Amino acid sequence: MEEEKSYLKRVADDLLELQLEAAGIVLIEGAKWCGKTTTALQRAGSIIFMDEPKRKDEYLRLAENDIDVLLAGKTPRLIDEWHKAPQIWDACRYTVDRHDEEGQFILTGSAEPADQSKLEHTGTGRVGWVKMRPMSLFESGESNGGVSLGALFNDGFKAAEGNELNLSDLAYLICRGGWPKAIGKTERAALRQAFNYVDAVAKREIVEVDEVHRSETNTRRLLRSYARHQATQASVGTIVADLKTNDGNTLNDNTIASYLNALRKIFVVEDMEAWNPNLRSKAAIRTTATRYFVDPSIATAALGLGPSDLMKDLNTLGLFFETLAVRDLRVYADAIDGTVFHYRDSNGLECDSVLHLRNGHYGLIEIKLGGETLINEGAANLLSLSKKIDTERMHAPSFLMVVVGTGHYAYQRKDGVIVAPIGSLKP
Repeated sequence: MEEEKSYLKRVADDLLELQLEAAGIVLIEGAKWCGKTTTALQRAGSIIFMDEPKRKDEYLRLAENDIDVLLAGKTPRLIDEWHKAPQIWDACRYTVDRHDEEGQFILTGSAEPADQSKLEHTGTGRVGWVKMRPMSLFESGESNGGVSLGALFNDGFKAAEGNELNLSDLAYLICRGGWPKAIGKTERAALRQAFNYVDAVAKREIVEVDEVHRSETNTRRLLRSYARHQATQASVGTIVADLKTNDGNTLNDNTIASYLNALRKIFVVEDMEAWNPNLRSKAAIRTTATRYFVDPSIATAALGLGPSDLMKDLNTLGLFFETLAVRDLRVYADAIDGTVFHYRDSNGLECDSVLHLRNGHYGLIEIKLGGETLINEGAANLLSLSKKIDTERMHAPSFLMVVVGTGHYAYQRKDGVIVAPIGSLKP
């Protein structure tokens, strides 16, 4: 299919192209509204929408009784919201085995199937995964891409100019989020997208994911508490205590854990796992995951905050800027075969993000809103951690970087630490 004129290129485009060459089935998964279907349409030969109102009942009957009809069509055959009929998974796998060709199906899903019992095969050897998130600043045009993270692993650093983003711009971008339909809209309409998303999660999505009734009120309370604990390693017990203090909530740990699991299944929350390097020191590495939403706008919308609210509280702005930066780093990491982790040890030393590639190379990254004091603090953390790593047992870090919210240029300090504005980054 030809690309639509309004289509904005996504990092996932190249990932999808690669997986279509490597696997018979490509599964694109991620939060609703993040652009999965639009991206898949750029490569699809034919399409079926499993949630099409006029035909969804007919499609479900065909899935039960004559599934080959659903799979027939020009390849790659795009089956949108495939999880509505989980048996599609094994049927696609069987078809791929029979035809022995790559790039036969693209499946898109905004949730895990409610009935896992209908999935008999893991997909090993047949399925390639593509994770999509809301748009990074490079994809939405707010980053000029002067600093390539991929190049830092291969070619070293070259100074670059950053986009002219100020604190007010960042506050807006945090609240607007990376939802594709928000790009190019008026500020008022763009900001409404995130509130609509939170409404959809609380009213319908968290129930539909596994057909378990969950209270809209309690979902909203939990989203607010999660937002208050963004970028922390808060335990479920901490969240329960926070809910009791702020909302008079009486839900127990198991119920909260169930709600959080449902939010993960619909890709609303995406916690960051801990990095476990080889160290020279005997410091114990903390393994608790760091709490993040998949997009910072979910946190601000859950708390009812707008750009002007963030400008009045720079500490809160800084916390949500970290979520924005983590979102972008994750998008960029996918493009270069990397994963983003965090580090924290028993001595209190922390590193916001570790971009670790499959080949074992990695970069250490601190995220700071800006200002010389915070940059110096971030650089000191990075240098301290780099000295603890046992480079006889693993690679030395490829780079040390402080990602900042504002700044005209990306540059390298005398101590070797790179300082790069968020508006200069790309994969």
